[in-house]
Amino acid sequence: MIHVYFIRHGQTQWNVEKRLQGRTDIPLNEAGKLQISAYKLPELLLSIPWFHSPLLRAQQTAELLSVNAQVESALIEMSWGNWEGKTLAQLRQQDPVYVTEQESLGLDLRPVGGESPRLVAKRVSAWIEALDIVNVEQRIGCVSHKGIIRAIYANATNWDMLGKAPHKLDYHCAQHFYFERGRWSIGELNIKL
Repeated sequence: MIHVYFIRHGQTQWNVEKRLQGRTDIPLNEAGKLQISAYKLPELLLSIPWFHSPLLRAQQTAELLSVNAQVESALIEMSWGNWEGKTLAQLRQQDPVYVTEQESLGLDLRPVGGESPRLVAKRVSAWIEALDIVNVEQRIGCVSHKGIIRAIYANATNWDMLGKAPHKLDYHCAQHFYFERGRWSIGELNIKL
């Protein structure tokens, strides 16, 4: 069994503007740097191996957390395709029928040129399986993105991403999931930092 702890990157200017960032490489803003600098990792998380998304905002977060993290491409944010850089309000105004159709797909929402949450969960799961840690209980930490955490959470709870989620996730906290025999389950949600 692998214990996987996810921490979302700090705030960026596009977060403030409610723009879909996806794979656009936006750095942390000053508020984001202060936010992450104020985090204190629980003792358990200080000595585990850490990985981070290749995007700058995740790399900066890992550095501010003072964890020696390796870059892992599987942890890159969900691609929003031609929606990147836009807000949902803009998208709904530009093409309300298409956006409504996409939102009704839940786990299979996939903008043109983008990736669905279901594909994100498969990508991260394949990476975890490839770590090939057999018959050993292992803990790892991942600095990643809201889209990654939501996709894993949906997989762990069998939530189709339609309607309200079974739990409220606090993205200023760590989220702990178990991965065993190809399946995700919840360890502990909203671990204070």
